[in-house]
Amino acid sequence: MIIRIVRMSFQPEKVNEFRQIFNDSKSKISGFEGCQHLALHQDLKSSNVFFTISHWESDSHLELYRNSDLFKSTWGKVKPLFNDQPTAYSLLG
Repeated sequence: MIIRIVRMSFQPEKVNEFRQIFNDSKSKISGFEGCQHLALHQDLKSSNVFFTISHWESDSHLELYRNSDLFKSTWGKVKPLFNDQPTAYSLLG
């Protein structure tokens, strides 16, 4: 299993827009082949910083998602809302 953690920092005034995009996309991402878990967490001290944590059957499943139209369209909506570069980590679970 692969655990994917993505840290994202948003323009404070764009947080609600991000939350809406995530809520609209969550079931589609969770239903993507190989996705076993998806959760969104907000930083305790910085309310504009979020982490997504997802579990994938394998690295190839994660890569299929990252190359999918779903990822590209979702990321295209989220990316302009950032105020810093996102960071991502892939871990063996």
